[in-house]
Amino acid sequence: MKKNLLGMASAVVALGTSPGSVNAQDADVLSGDTRLACEAILCLSTGQRPSECTPSLDHYFGIKKKKLSDTLEARLSFLNKCPVANQTPQMSTLVRVISRSAGRCDAASLNSALQMWTSGDGGEIYIGNRMPDYCMAYTAHAYTDFSQTKPMYVGMPENGGYWVEAKDYERALAEYNARLEAEHRNYWWGGS
Repeated sequence: MKKNLLGMASAVVALGTSPGSVNAQDADVLSGDTRLACEAILCLSTGQRPSECTPSLDHYFGIKKKKLSDTLEARLSFLNKCPVANQTPQMSTLVRVISRSAGRCDAASLNSALQMWTSGDGGEIYIGNRMPDYCMAYTAHAYTDFSQTKPMYVGMPENGGYWVEAKDYERALAEYNARLEAEHRNYWWGGS
């Protein structure tokens, strides 16, 4: 994956020098929204984002419309300003999955979006443990690198499971297991 991500970065950087794509008189191709769009594609293709990503990500996430579908379309239009956005089928797919998923596949978003009600007396809320298809397409795309940073699920849905960021997984799992053990002990011994 990292090799593909580096290849994509090289393609974006080489825009000004690759034959047939940009001529020498278009030295300003990577400026303004064009530059921000290309940077946003690179920055949104990994979960490890340097501070240099801030301007492009602020611009990208600042695109908001009244309806989610309109926001996603406007973000896609912005990303398509990058000249390599539709250069290959893989890049076109990457831009589409970014526009549909970026900002919606972190642990907090998954915990909110995947809440479900159980049936039965009183019903309870639980959080599903299956990542939505749009997140799976995003985090598993050949041109992204989320292998170390994609959210992970802790526990089981029927026992209060939830999503956490990858960096917090070990701690969250230990806390979850300790909570289950305490509940089990309290159930059998009637303690508090």
